[in-house]
Amino acid sequence: MRMTISGMLAAAGLLAVSLSVEAAEPTYQGQFVQGGIVFGQTDAGSEVLLDDEAIDTIAPDGRFVLGFPRDYEGPARVSIRHADGSVEAFSYEIGDREFNVQRIDGLAPKMVTPDPEVISRIQDDSRQAREARTERFTENFLENGFIWPAIGPVSGVYGSQRILNGEPRAPHWGVDIALPTGSPVVAPADGIVTLTHPDMYFSGATLFIDHGLGVVSAFLHLSEIDVQVGDVVKQGDLIGKIGESGRATGPHLDWRVNVGAARVDAQLLVPPMEEAQKTANASQ
Repeated sequence: MRMTISGMLAAAGLLAVSLSVEAAEPTYQGQFVQGGIVFGQTDAGSEVLLDDEAIDTIAPDGRFVLGFPRDYEGPARVSIRHADGSVEAFSYEIGDREFNVQRIDGLAPKMVTPDPEVISRIQDDSRQAREARTERFTENFLENGFIWPAIGPVSGVYGSQRILNGEPRAPHWGVDIALPTGSPVVAPADGIVTLTHPDMYFSGATLFIDHGLGVVSAFLHLSEIDVQVGDVVKQGDLIGKIGESGRATGPHLDWRVNVGAARVDAQLLVPPMEEAQKTANASQ
């Protein structure tokens, strides 16, 4: 099931906003919530700042994207520096969310605390991921919105606090879809492949797609990657297959989305999985 940017508003069960108060104020589609992603439009040639930091990439026609991390408290302060030199400032409240706690026990110690000899490998994996996310494209890859990259049971959600063998870890940044190894993974939106790695320590076979304007999807724990860096993919194209590579307890896809450095909730970009499953079943 394809979801356009405007369709995200109706599908989200959270606070959603669509503003057009006056000519100077940007228009928005998306969710001003913790973990939310907001698609904005201002006049061409403007500069956009969020909390006094300039947005890295703005399309020539004035499109831009805002991302709000899990623990963002707000209010969000958005400033627009217009081409004529005038500046407009706006403030938006950010909705609070509650996140789940997941406990996973019985893991081997190396799955919880990496051995010292693999620390350098983990650091290099992180470096490659950061570099892949610094690509900045202004093409209109986001025009058709997003679909689920795989259809199946959701086994893990964004923002959940994982406790491994009784030790609290960083929150989970993606949405997990539990399917058998070899199940297809498709591109949720158009974009350019910026990273393919056969075996990262934590995430195993890993793939990144840059959707433009700072929005990047990551696909973790794959068993196969069917695209190469530099490939332009269209929504629905086969890009890989589900697996359990890296630090995984079973076969699943971990789909993550970043807006710049902000890790946002991929589920806010797509309709509820139940709706997507019904649509998929009806088309069979």
